[in-house]
Amino acid sequence: MIVEFLQTSSLFKVLTLEDKELWNDYLRKSCAYDFYQTWDYHVLDKQGQVFMFVYEKNDLFIGIPLVRRTIAETGYYDCTCVYGYAGPVSNIDFSLLSTSFICEFHEVFRNYLLSEKIVTLFTILNPLFNQEPLFPTSSFDLKVVGKTIAIDLRQPLEQQRLQYRRQIRMKVNQLRKKGFTVKKADTRSELNDFIDIYFENMLKVGANSKYFFEHTYFEKFMASEGFSPMLIGAYYEGRMIAGAMVGMTGNIMQLHLAGTRNEFLRESPMKLIFDEATLIGRLHNMHYLHLGSGVSGKEDSLFHFKQGFSENLYDFTVWRYVVDEPVYTDIVKEMSKEKTAPDTDLFPLYRFM
Repeated sequence: MIVEFLQTSSLFKVLTLEDKELWNDYLRKSCAYDFYQTWDYHVLDKQGQVFMFVYEKNDLFIGIPLVRRTIAETGYYDCTCVYGYAGPVSNIDFSLLSTSFICEFHEVFRNYLLSEKIVTLFTILNPLFNQEPLFPTSSFDLKVVGKTIAIDLRQPLEQQRLQYRRQIRMKVNQLRKKGFTVKKADTRSELNDFIDIYFENMLKVGANSKYFFEHTYFEKFMASEGFSPMLIGAYYEGRMIAGAMVGMTGNIMQLHLAGTRNEFLRESPMKLIFDEATLIGRLHNMHYLHLGSGVSGKEDSLFHFKQGFSENLYDFTVWRYVVDEPVYTDIVKEMSKEKTAPDTDLFPLYRFM
């Protein structure tokens, strides 16, 4: 842990994976956090060096977990976030933070990033938390790239199911009548079944290599203590034919990874899993089951499928921050030599050359 005193009443800390207890302590003090911000989830990341920057003054703090990566052959670095919806945390609602405190945070944070030769930063905000007030002007380059979907579990179950697309309600009932069942999967063999199903699914859709996690990723996720993980399986004639990994923190249940055996895709047992997951969430006093978005926030077939369960849409927002504009420009210029320029809306641009 690195601690720098900036003035009598303020300081910043940079927590690493060696600071598990302190990391968890800041989260416990936060007014809201999700499993995507926990130490247990960050320890699974393989992109680079994980850290949490914490700015603290008097009784207030702002923390932001990130992953530092090397920019090859440059001597510089950039920051990204873990796979999922992360963003900052604070011990009070961001809308209640004073403008002066927010400005101080950004000044101290930027100076730290510059001192570490970090050129750019990219993170996905959590759609269920009010993180946007931390970025009060357009200069912070927040970008809404799509929508996410969540099922509100505080409403009566009948009202929740009335929001399902009619075809989904019919299919869920048909699956139950045909003998498909859903239950919590607890055994190692069931986890192995799910891993096989997940990889089979990813191969079928031609998923990016970043979605092919190592086997230990699934095992460590399910062994996490910083949040409540759960594997929910759909079964037919005693065999797992689909599954979904979820994480529960506070009152939020997040769909994390899911897959269906190719031979059962026409039956669409994931519809039954989603419906049963809401019942499990209610038993655990969850307020929301967040289904997420389409791939990278796109309104694709996956988004359309999820949207059939709820009318509750949330902004899929990302923060794209060029910390050192001259260096960023130079790196893009150097990497673009003798190469076709990619879509200029990609960020950071040099990662796509």
